[in-house]
Amino acid sequence: MATTGNKNINAKLVLLGDVGAGKSSLVLRFVKGQFIEFQESTIGAAFFSQTLSVNDETVKFEVWDTAGQERYHSLAPMYYRGAAAAIIVYDITNQASFERSKKWVQELKAQGNPNMVMALAGNKADLLDMRKVTAEEAQAYAQENGLFFMETSAKTATNVNDVFYEIAKRLPRVQPAQNPSGMVLMDRPAQRVASAYCCS
Repeated sequence: MATTGNKNINAKLVLLGDVGAGKSSLVLRFVKGQFIEFQESTIGAAFFSQTLSVNDETVKFEVWDTAGQERYHSLAPMYYRGAAAAIIVYDITNQASFERSKKWVQELKAQGNPNMVMALAGNKADLLDMRKVTAEEAQAYAQENGLFFMETSAKTATNVNDVFYEIAKRLPRVQPAQNPSGMVLMDRPAQRVASAYCCS
C-alpha cells in the first residue's frame, strides 16, 4: 500500500515477469545506475529501496524484485500482497515472455490490491532487430487491461527512470481521516422531559 505523511509517501512496488526478462537489470539501473551484462538469476526475491521527488512530494519505493523461475511462482503472493504498484516485465525479443506477462496481469487482477498501479514494461528495447513483440500489440493489451505501457532498456537506461516516475505520479494518495479521534458526538438541544407525577 502507499502511505502518506507530510508529503512523504512510502510505496511497496513489486517486479514480476518471466525469467530472463530483465527485472533485476531494471532495478539495478534504477537504484544504482548500473548495468551488468550477465546478471545472475534472482533466487526467491531481492529487496531494494529508492527515493524519488515528484512535484512537491517524496516517494520512497520499497522494491521487491521477484525470481522469474516457475519454481518460485508460489512465493510471489508474499511479495505482491499489499503492494501499491507492480511492474510486469517482458522481453520484447521473446513472445513467450510476453504471454507469461499476461498471466501475471490476470493473477494480480484476481488476487492483488484492487487499487494497485500496474505498468507493463517491454524490456530490452535496445534489441530492435531481434524484436518478436510489437509495441502496438503490447500497448493494445495494456490499454484493454488498465495498465500503462513503456518499452525500456536497462542496458541503455531508456525509459527506466520514466516508468518509476510515472508510477509515483499515479499512486493513489491516501487522504487523512477527517475525524481521527473516532466517534462524532452531535450537540442537540436538551429536550424537556414531561413530568409523570401523579399530583401537580
